[in-house]
Amino acid sequence: MKAVGYKAPGAPDVLQDITLPDPPAPKGHDLLVRVRAVSINPVDTKIRVRAGTLDGEAWRVLGWDAAGIVEATGPEVRFFKPGDKVFYAGALMRQGSNAEMQTVDERLVGHMPDRLDWGQAASLPLTSVTAWEMLFDRMAVTNLTKGILLVVGGAGGVGSILIQLARKLTGLTVIATASRDETRDWVLRMGAHHVIDHRQDMAAQIRALGFEQVTHTAALTATDRHQAFYEEILAPQGHLSVIDDPAHFDIVGFKKKSATISWEFMFTRSLFATPDQARQHDILEQISSLVQSGDVVATEYHRAQGLSAAALGRLHSESESGKSIGKSVLVF
Repeated sequence: MKAVGYKAPGAPDVLQDITLPDPPAPKGHDLLVRVRAVSINPVDTKIRVRAGTLDGEAWRVLGWDAAGIVEATGPEVRFFKPGDKVFYAGALMRQGSNAEMQTVDERLVGHMPDRLDWGQAASLPLTSVTAWEMLFDRMAVTNLTKGILLVVGGAGGVGSILIQLARKLTGLTVIATASRDETRDWVLRMGAHHVIDHRQDMAAQIRALGFEQVTHTAALTATDRHQAFYEEILAPQGHLSVIDDPAHFDIVGFKKKSATISWEFMFTRSLFATPDQARQHDILEQISSLVQSGDVVATEYHRAQGLSAAALGRLHSESESGKSIGKSVLVF
């Protein structure tokens, strides 16, 4: 099968067009999927820079967002059958989706929404699972929760879904940050009630909207740079949830507010084979239903064609620029 991989970590030009054997017949809960489209996430570029090949593999194949067709199923599979259209993010420590065929655990997979094409569907899984877990599993928000949700980095992949979920499924008022005209327009399209500029005084901007504090903060980027602001603006007994990798983060400043600080990492369940791995299947099934009903829209912003090292290298460079909006997809 055709794939894109690398032997040693480095810049985007380490990616190479390669040919690998087709995966073997699936076992256990695994599905064998013919991949039709993928999308790019920051994890792709972080792994490419930091990590080499997996044990026993000559090449590392990246890719943690895919849409495709089930070709075969393992003997323990319950949710899918050959011919099903699926979408998923997969597991961190298995070969990724930048290949024509991939093996993935069904408990991390959802049925693809019929109203989307391959590229649109591939834009959703990782960011949807991350946003859902952050909002409902980590912050324990419910449909009855009231308050103010601040989404820092609202135009990115996770922010784009988080805004939609909070707006449609909770009673939270959503304030998103964006610093350019195009990102401001994007987060408003996703459903934000208000937009502020994270390059300016965010506390002053929030108070100018008539809010003294926020009850929930989704820290999606530059958490170390914004920590002092978070300590100031978070309400007593509020919740700060983080997904990025701050170089420095000191929890002590939140003590006087009895704040809850949580980290969200959507690969935790698969990485540690937790008993609730199928929670991610359930999340993707709910996302699929919300897309079908028109309550959630795909977050594709840019599309490229053809599985190749050159195309993926360009998408990696775009992601590393820090100026991405929504998701970039690659349709095979």
